[in-house]
Amino acid sequence: MEKAISRQKILLHHLNPSSSTHVNESSSLYASACVAGDSAAYQRTSTFRDDVVIVAAYRTAHCKGKRGGFKDTLPDDLLAPVLKAVIERTNVNPSEVGDIVVGSVLAPGAQRASECRMAAFYAGFPETVPVRTVNRQCSSGLQAVADVAAAIRAGFYDIGIGAGLESMTTNPMGWDGSVNPKVKMFEQAQNCLLPMGITSENVAQRFGVSRKEQDQAAVESHRRAAAATASGKFKDEIVPVTTKIVDPKTGEEKSVTISVDDGIRPGTTVSDLGRLKPVFKKDGSTTAGNSSQVSDGAAAVLLMKRSVALQKGLPILGVFRTFAAVGVDPAIMGVGPAAAIPVAVKAAGLELDDIDLFEINEAFASQFVYCRNNLGLDPEKINVNGGAMAIGHPLGSTGMWYGLDDWRRN
Repeated sequence: MEKAISRQKILLHHLNPSSSTHVNESSSLYASACVAGDSAAYQRTSTFRDDVVIVAAYRTAHCKGKRGGFKDTLPDDLLAPVLKAVIERTNVNPSEVGDIVVGSVLAPGAQRASECRMAAFYAGFPETVPVRTVNRQCSSGLQAVADVAAAIRAGFYDIGIGAGLESMTTNPMGWDGSVNPKVKMFEQAQNCLLPMGITSENVAQRFGVSRKEQDQAAVESHRRAAAATASGKFKDEIVPVTTKIVDPKTGEEKSVTISVDDGIRPGTTVSDLGRLKPVFKKDGSTTAGNSSQVSDGAAAVLLMKRSVALQKGLPILGVFRTFAAVGVDPAIMGVGPAAAIPVAVKAAGLELDDIDLFEINEAFASQFVYCRNNLGLDPEKINVNGGAMAIGHPLGSTGMWYGLDDWRRN
């Protein structure tokens, strides 16, 4: 009974924070209520005004790499519009931003850092606002948000932007340069070089994820994404980008404005996907239809202290509670969410059943299905508006846009 009461207090802390400067100790919402039994509760102070909150979140549409709407758009021209939208739509003075952290994966680090800096200038940021990049593979965008949230919580600055960028047209996947021959003596080190598709096949084989389950997950992703698009759920978060399309045969340039994800296939069926051949392994189950799409796109999230957001009269879309990164066997890298989610939830003093919505990367259907089943999650709570198999997977940006819809619901 006592534990149940403690859980109620924790949930109230998360769902109904007071906007007052201090919380009376006699209230059912005092800070010590966050210590619940044996869970590693999220430690909160006696004031809610130091919460790190999300006040704006925007992205470009996601377009198919090498053949979609952004095939002729340079990376800095993808990032600049979302950075500009964050400032223009909130009226925040760009000089007040303490840092811009951009998640990105494929481009050489120094090159991408310079491109992101250039994009900030295009968007109207002064030279006093610093920019840096971060690479944690498919969760690079989420890591960027976490880094900014941590810096705000630490008091380094009050306002920051976490962003994500990937042009898989400009920077295709592939190892550049030589490999240390010592890697052959360490199996796990050698597994770091496995093609992602092979890691997907490893997950399917090791954990018994069938081809049918994978194809069904892909169909559902497209169905949900198509429904979300048709009902306008993505309209407010997508920043239209005016760019050019070059005809590869004639070289003729045409001006276009891209505002809709171009990889969603509403009519996808299990029967259709069942006819596709495995891509990475002759007798495998990972196909082009049940894998994420190679995509171009960018996203940005504006975070600040709650007290600053209240002072500026900005809407609070969500609160950044906690974050967890957990390493797994690189041979089955896609199972990472199944390892990290319980750690993050526990750190917030919550349990899996307390969570209404989950966003899990759909790099491959095999790993998505495994994570869903391993955690015992209700399918109706996961990726309710579709995921990377339908919308696309611009690597460095994915961790950002997966949370956009969730944040808007808070």
